[in-house]
Amino acid sequence: MAVIVHAASFTVGIKGGFQHNTAIKLSNGLIRNGHLVLNFSDRDVARASSIMGHSKFGRAAVNRALLDYCRMHRPDLLLLGHADLIDPATITGIRNAAPGLRVVQWNVDPLFEPENVARIEAKLSIVDGTLVTTGPTALGPLRAGGRRVGFLPNPADPSIERGKNHLKPGLPFDLFYACGHPSRPLRRVCGKDWDMDEFVTALLAQLPDVRPLLAGLHGRPRLAGADYQTALESAALGLNISRRADSPLYSSDRLAQMMGNGMGVLIERATGYDQLFGDDEMLFFSSFDELVAKIRGALAAPVSRQALAAKGRDKYLRLFNERLVARYLFDFAFDQVDAAAYGWPPDLI
Repeated sequence: MAVIVHAASFTVGIKGGFQHNTAIKLSNGLIRNGHLVLNFSDRDVARASSIMGHSKFGRAAVNRALLDYCRMHRPDLLLLGHADLIDPATITGIRNAAPGLRVVQWNVDPLFEPENVARIEAKLSIVDGTLVTTGPTALGPLRAGGRRVGFLPNPADPSIERGKNHLKPGLPFDLFYACGHPSRPLRRVCGKDWDMDEFVTALLAQLPDVRPLLAGLHGRPRLAGADYQTALESAALGLNISRRADSPLYSSDRLAQMMGNGMGVLIERATGYDQLFGDDEMLFFSSFDELVAKIRGALAAPVSRQALAAKGRDKYLRLFNERLVARYLFDFAFDQVDAAAYGWPPDLI
């Protein structure tokens, strides 16, 4: 068993309203696998260290704090989850303080965003490995020079995704969709760029009897904390649309949240998830009209919808639960990955 320091944006402090944070799930999985995990919320430390309460002004302080923290605890593994405030020189200092230390960075943002690629590349040469939530076939540029870069599935955690929508023939809402920024940037859905407010308007015009539950769209507020989990437990179907569908296996982490709560999930076939899940486990669509038809069909047959949602949820939790994803992360960090240990297709390893 190992001592692990996990530096990421955790749900602490006055800005900590997201229970479904991937960092929490990974720490939960590592702890449940028997490791000691010490969570270090880099942005909160930076804010607390700044007179103005802004993380960027506390950069020097948070780097000193993480170095001191690791000197005190001498971890075996340092995890960096979007820890963009942490400088490469600090990682070098931590290695000097903790002989044998392994360092892995993980990232859940898309690789079609140049700014995100730049953030990943800033630490590629200083870490022992990098995991991102985009499929292996798209990782070639990051692997240049023999760097170790792998696929990180969006984990689902039954202690967080607590809903059992698949067991309920009737729910308050038919269709859930959340979007933080509907119009910037535009989202490409089935080959067309959409302002998602306009997309939802067009979709619901074809489905006048559908009871939607929207967050962040049509002027509705975004949801966080318990309100967000309540929403996830309140709808039969969940619409999973990321910014683009042409980046293999990339998805917003909302996919894990909806699958884990037992929704029937609608997802574009072009994402590649049809290579992992069958048509009896997810509702795949390749056109706007097919999406409309899939929603109508699922809502007209609640027993079949429940069966699909249950089967999809069971498979997602079997393949990508927090313990198994954390086990893969740990094995990846220490170069001890056994492809047969996870039940994943070999090309994901």
